Amino acid sequence: MAKQPNLPKFTVTKNDKRGGWELTKDGNERATKHWDTKTELTKGGALADAVGKGGGSVKIQKGDGKYQEERTYPRSRDPKGSPG
Repeated sequence: MAKQPNLPKFTVTKNDKRGGWELTKDGNERATKHWDTKTELTKGGALADAVGKGGGSVKIQKGDGKYQEERTYPRSRDPKGSPG
């Protein structure tokens, strides 16, 4: 079975200066997408749409900067040994 290429990595962080939450591709300074509330980014496929067709691994931070969870898009690309 061929090994799949690594997925791009993204992080969701709270933006205290601008307000709201931002998705940033790791290694980039500029946000890929901005939402006013955390609820907006986690509902209705908004995060999957922002990551794009190529998919990616997204770490979501809490307001205090600690990691809350990690999601993989598309779900079929999630490593078999990972919880969730």
